[in-house]
Order: sequence, then C-alpha cells, then structure tokens
Amino acid sequence: MSTVLELNDLQCVRGSRVLFSGVSVTVNAGQMLRVQGENGSGKTSLLRMVCGLSTPDHGEVLWQGQRIARLREEFNLQLVYLGHAPALKDDLSALENLQASGGLAGLSCSEHEAASALAQVGLRERELLPARVLSQGQRKRVGIARLALSTAAALWVLDEPFNALDEAACIWLQGLIAAQLGRGGVVVLTSHQGRAWDATQPQVAITLQPPRAAADAQIARVASRG
Repeated sequence: MSTVLELNDLQCVRGSRVLFSGVSVTVNAGQMLRVQGENGSGKTSLLRMVCGLSTPDHGEVLWQGQRIARLREEFNLQLVYLGHAPALKDDLSALENLQASGGLAGLSCSEHEAASALAQVGLRERELLPARVLSQGQRKRVGIARLALSTAAALWVLDEPFNALDEAACIWLQGLIAAQLGRGGVVVLTSHQGRAWDATQPQVAITLQPPRAAADAQIARVASRG
C-alpha cells in the first residue's frame, strides 16, 4: 500500500504548556488513523493540523509526499472535515443545511440527494424541520450525512463522530467508514469513548498521553495494525 498521509514530529504548544510533541505516524491508502486520549490532550488540535487549519509549533504534515501548506486548494478538494459540533444554521432546515455545507465544499448536491442522505441517517420526515428544533443527536446526524455525499473525497477527518449518536446511527457510520477505507480512502478520527472496531479494518492508533510533570512533554504511543 502507498503512504498518503504523514505526520512528522508534530508539536503543539498552548501558552506555556506542551499538549503533545514528537507525534509521528504514516497512514497508507485504505487505512484509518485513530487519535485517542483524554479531554484536553490535544486531539482536536492535532486534527486541525491535519486539515491545515492550524500550524504545528514543530514538524509538518504531508499529503501524498508534499506539505499540505503547498497544496492548498488541491488538498482542500480532497478533504472533508467534520468538527466536534455540527456547524448548522438554526433558521435553515436540515435539508437546507446539508445542501449549503455541500455547496461550500464544492459538492453538487440536489434536493433529492440531500434528502436521501438524511434518510440514511434516520432523519426521514425531519428533513424540513428547522435545525433549532432538532435534538443534539439529530443535529449530529445532519453533519455526518455529508459523508454520504462525499465518497469522492480521499480524506475524511472526523472529530468525535460517534458522540450523541444512538446505536443504529453508530453502526451506520461504521459501515460508511469501512466503505471509505475499502475504496482506498483515509479516515482520521478522534475517539474518546473507545468504541470497538472490527480488527480486520486496517488502522493506526495514536494515544496522546498527559505531559510528564518534570519535562512537560507529550508521549505519543503509536501502534499499527493491518
């Protein structure tokens, strides 16, 4: 398998505190990178570095052998990033929010396609409701429905995608991720609750540990399977 994503000696500093340092890992086509750790360990910060939304204090992120800062629009066209909280406009319906987010990402999304994606995540007959009346779990489903429209994107970066989802939605999302890996895509996700994964799925895991008190350093443990 070919290496498509590389994290080389990444470091993140917030104020006088080192959240993590020395984070290095390679991810091949068709692999998932799971970023694990307690709250405050820097998981979201690491994901933002992978997306190019923030710059490492040390180290670099490579995509297909090139620094992502040099790729810019080319890299962004291959990327889907879903943050921890779904970015929905309360006055727009679930359907309108999904179409709007797809449009901003350069996706051509018809009303029928958007409705079908929402139905897949269990929002049939709720697609026309304004986002402000949706529950936290339903709002999260609107966000992850975008993945059903983004099968052409080579890189999915997902921040705590299973939070606020019921078991049926979690199973659906696991299947969607498995399909992404099966077509040679890459998925990077944070995992706080430690959901069980099929051991046959090729994956790399990074666990961000609290910094050592003496050196205020972050140890990244990297384990690779598949």
